[in-house]
Amino acid sequence: MVLCAISGEAPEQPVASRKSGNVFERRLIEAYISENGTDPVNGEELSSEDLIDLKQSRLVKPRPPTLTSIPALLSTFQNGWDALVLESFQLKQQLAETRQELSTALYYNDSAQRVIARLQKERDEARDALSRVSVTAVTNGGSHTNGDAMQVDGQELPDEIIAKIEGTQEKLMATRRKRPVPEEWATGDAIATYDVNTAADTQFTGSKSLAVDETGDFFLCGDSDGAVGVYDLKQGAFTTRSNLGAGAVLHGAWARDRPVVATASGAVVVTQEGTVQAKFQQHAGAANAVAVHPSGDILASAGIDKSYVLYDLQQGKVLTQVFSDYELTTIAFHPDGHLLAAGTSEGSTLLYDVKTSQLAHTFAAPAAGFVNGLSFSENGTWLASSNQGQSTITVFDLRKLNVLKTLDVGTAVTGVSWDYTGQFLAACGPGGVVVSQYSKSAKAWSEPLRKAISAADVKWGSKAHSLVVLTGEGAVNVFSA
Repeated sequence: MVLCAISGEAPEQPVASRKSGNVFERRLIEAYISENGTDPVNGEELSSEDLIDLKQSRLVKPRPPTLTSIPALLSTFQNGWDALVLESFQLKQQLAETRQELSTALYYNDSAQRVIARLQKERDEARDALSRVSVTAVTNGGSHTNGDAMQVDGQELPDEIIAKIEGTQEKLMATRRKRPVPEEWATGDAIATYDVNTAADTQFTGSKSLAVDETGDFFLCGDSDGAVGVYDLKQGAFTTRSNLGAGAVLHGAWARDRPVVATASGAVVVTQEGTVQAKFQQHAGAANAVAVHPSGDILASAGIDKSYVLYDLQQGKVLTQVFSDYELTTIAFHPDGHLLAAGTSEGSTLLYDVKTSQLAHTFAAPAAGFVNGLSFSENGTWLASSNQGQSTITVFDLRKLNVLKTLDVGTAVTGVSWDYTGQFLAACGPGGVVVSQYSKSAKAWSEPLRKAISAADVKWGSKAHSLVVLTGEGAVNVFSA
């Protein structure tokens, strides 16, 4: 009697495989072929057409001698149970080994990912070090090679600097809520009457930014040839004009009575009365913007090399350099000095904790185009931002970390500026100069002033009694009543 190669029993419908020659029960081999498509004996491809029907006499199968009594049946059941338990044990053992192999494979995969991440980090650090290997710094008239520039990357601030930041923050925060609007401050009705009162031809070509000092009487501007000038509004003339020889002037600020400029060569230059007081060259590429801390002793610059740098103006040295994922296009300190906002080339605004240099929050890009203007309101809770080529200004609420208001000024915005009281937000662009006013009592916005004059930047003068506007041609117009 021929037995089935799968079940080990006499088949009722025997068939033979053309590939292996073995005999199978038809229903069993067809089920196996439908799932695997191979011969179960030798693993060769097998189909139903490869099965040959076998003929045999149908005989009644005799009962095995071992199943003729109850004790024999119990013994058979016991043997079957033992075989089942043994098979279950073997399956559990194989499952445990498979789990162990999977755990080992996952461990190797995690280790490989960690090694890859470490190598990528070392590669990026090496690239940054290579890009600054020839950077030089010139401070207080002396020049030296900044060979240890990498030592200031991400370096913690000195204790005295942190104490200065904390002291400035506590002092300014304590008075902000109680500070009333000065009686002599300009009103919306007065601003509505502003018109060009003074026009100064700076003879600076390609100038895109200006800075007005704390008194509102002097403004700073530069040109594409590296020339810098300070104009006295009262005298109606330039007090100083000099050429720094450091490439095009891209942005300016005032450190108390000292002008500070950022240049296309990457140099950040501090001057006084036309003389260079300090010159830093920490950026690998153009320095796009500068900002001065409310204490007046700390300077920040943002560069095309995706970093911002903090400087100690009293000691004339670099404090730290913090890198981001994007080119930084503009920068501004919070009125209390504890936060630093940086605009990026992809349109988002990064908010850093100045003391720890940690990224505190990212305001997503409200529109396409790089950030070309940032201005904190004196109330300490609002931040105005503009993007290149966009006619809207986004006002962020720093308390809720969301968008408070979107103002459409009807022209591509090139510069924004809050006044000291936080009532008036000035904006400018090729289509004109616009002043938006926020009324705290009515909780509403209005537009007291709009002038059709092509402008590149705008700043408030003393007590908001004037608006200093840099035109697209490089001239400076002063708007007043």
